[in-house]
Amino acid sequence: MANTRKPASATIVEQQRKLLDSLPFSDTADFDDATRGLVARRQPNAVKAEDGTVVWDNDTYSFLQGDAPDTVNPSLWRQSKLCAIEGLFEVVPGIYQVRGMDLSNTSFIEGDDGVVVIDTLLTEETGRAALELYREHRGDRPVKAIIYTHSHADHFGGVRGFVSEEEVNAGNVKIFAPEGFMEHAISENVYAGTAMNRRAGYMFGAALARGPEGQVGAGLGQTLSTGTVTLLPPTDIITTTGHEEVVDGVRLVFQMAPDTEAPSEMLIYLPDFKSLCAAEDATHTLHNLLTLRGAVVRDPHGWAKYLTETIDLFGAEVESVFASHHWPVWDNERVVDFLTKQRDLYAYVHDQTLRMLNKGLTGPEIAEAIELPPALENAWSTHGYYGSVNHDVKAIYQRYIGWFDGNPASLWEHTPVEQSKRYVEFMGGADAVVSKAREYFDAGDYRWVAQVVNHVVFAQPDHADAKALLADTYEQLGYGAENGTWRDFYLSGATELREGNFGTPTETNAPDIIAQLSPSMLFDAIAIQINGPKAWDEKLSIDVVLTDLDERYRLQLANGALTYSTYPKRDDADVTLTTTRTALPALAGGALTADGLAQAGIEVSGDASVLSRLGALLDPGDKEFAIVTPD
Repeated sequence: MANTRKPASATIVEQQRKLLDSLPFSDTADFDDATRGLVARRQPNAVKAEDGTVVWDNDTYSFLQGDAPDTVNPSLWRQSKLCAIEGLFEVVPGIYQVRGMDLSNTSFIEGDDGVVVIDTLLTEETGRAALELYREHRGDRPVKAIIYTHSHADHFGGVRGFVSEEEVNAGNVKIFAPEGFMEHAISENVYAGTAMNRRAGYMFGAALARGPEGQVGAGLGQTLSTGTVTLLPPTDIITTTGHEEVVDGVRLVFQMAPDTEAPSEMLIYLPDFKSLCAAEDATHTLHNLLTLRGAVVRDPHGWAKYLTETIDLFGAEVESVFASHHWPVWDNERVVDFLTKQRDLYAYVHDQTLRMLNKGLTGPEIAEAIELPPALENAWSTHGYYGSVNHDVKAIYQRYIGWFDGNPASLWEHTPVEQSKRYVEFMGGADAVVSKAREYFDAGDYRWVAQVVNHVVFAQPDHADAKALLADTYEQLGYGAENGTWRDFYLSGATELREGNFGTPTETNAPDIIAQLSPSMLFDAIAIQINGPKAWDEKLSIDVVLTDLDERYRLQLANGALTYSTYPKRDDADVTLTTTRTALPALAGGALTADGLAQAGIEVSGDASVLSRLGALLDPGDKEFAIVTPD
């Protein structure tokens, strides 16, 4: 396909020039920190799956050299250059990190004989490659423990690249995780997993070419690897701050931080190294309070309180801080300053949003009005490369007030398609709207062009001129974005408008995750797939007997809803499934026939036709649903 990308407009070029003049680009301390302690690089840095498919290739970011081109915000260009720095690094003697091998980092704490691994990257393939790089230069040390800092897949998905299930089951390797880890790790990737993964393809620019006019990085790291997401359950759950463990001579002091960057999260202090692993609660960016892929809104007030506790607990002696993303910071004064600015950032955005919310401003109004204090604005680590002040403010508004802005006009709006049809008719028809919008495009008012021409595309999806203008508009907005995920969203939207739907390149609802569904979570996952209207007149009941757990569940479908209970029943179910906890996830595959379940080790007794009736009602998610055009 011909290159459809356009150059940066004069408006964007001028914006980039002003940024160069206003931000402290002469401050190169981050580059010194990001390259400090380099032991070795993996060359070439392409990781392949067993079938030869490339699942990670950091070498594709080799273009990140020199000054920013006009098509990339210079602040984002700087951040991407930093995030692309790769290799095995010594944080302090005995602590090593592999960076530039996935979106996240993996860290190695050396003990008496082996090593404790903190976080395992997203996929088995990149995890294995990182471990190989470490062992090549630090010796074939056995893994004694794995620590999952939190419940996001890029911190546990590579675990089978480090250890086997057999090693864990034999008691040779411990796996530590914060309280609530399994519930949140699984539910986030299953319940809304289809929609989240589709949107994540936009967020990380999965379908974009890498280069100055395409994907340059996601702000938190470069992008996601595309290998095999795995999960081994924790053997040890951490529940309290101050809890201490000693593994292979390594002292670990845990600090709980639930409902911060993840609903289940913890920080780890290593007193013998005077080093803090900040998990993902203090990184070199303003983080998401509501990630663009979708999630539960995070609590910035609690986030700030936990960072205050971190400073109180460890600030007097800590000499280095490293995290699950980005590069470390050294020396007590600098470490405390870094943690303090991160703390103040979340506190300020939270408190000022509520101040203005209570004056009657809406989320979008607050997002336009809020300004960071100069001390935070001039600190590189507080810039919105992954989260942004704009969308974090709207997330805080949503957390406290919800979707409704209080204006009755917003209470019962038409759907986007029906709104768009009326707007376009009101404004004189599609051709007139596009013609007028071109004037605003030429004037550099891309935000308005996107809003207006989007109506044309939703009212008349086949209007070629509207799609072309909207793609050009998204492209310019992407070129100007400081936030890596905003850039990816804009440029992904332009790509789909020009080239068509690219589906869901990266998925996290993998077999290892499905296999860990608890019975109740599995039944919930089936329930949310029931096509309600088709099920209105259906009534059925299924008993599930788990012989290894001595548990019995009654599933009932009535009034279009599938519910379940463990309370003893007097009557018999229509059909009974007898199996074990291990075999139960076979139900998630949708093969609801007696033969199919029997092959999975599930015994069926009673009216087996009930299973096919239930299966006919399942309506799984669409991995290619439309985003920039109507369904």
